[in-house]
Amino acid sequence: MTTRHRRTALMLAAAVPLAAVTAAAALRASHLKLYADRHRIELMPQPRRSCPDCRGAGGWWVGDANPEMEACGCWSDRRTLRIPLRPARRVEPWPDEPPF
Repeated sequence: MTTRHRRTALMLAAAVPLAAVTAAAALRASHLKLYADRHRIELMPQPRRSCPDCRGAGGWWVGDANPEMEACGCWSDRRTLRIPLRPARRVEPWPDEPPF
């Protein structure tokens, strides 16, 4: 391995943790939660702790006998971003021919 290749490998090795730290800081600053599995990547909004209405709880309870939670606008009005990773499997239609 030449000096140039070693330098490139070190730069790449340093870039990956730096990108991960930068992404984590961006998610924390924008109050988003990252969820990833083999089917999708989702960025979901989170309630802000500095919200004067819900104080970070995400909403409040309304009603007497059957209380329901009303979502606060600090997170419920923001969109969820969903990126599908695998295409959905197509099911072939049932054949019209008899089996025998």
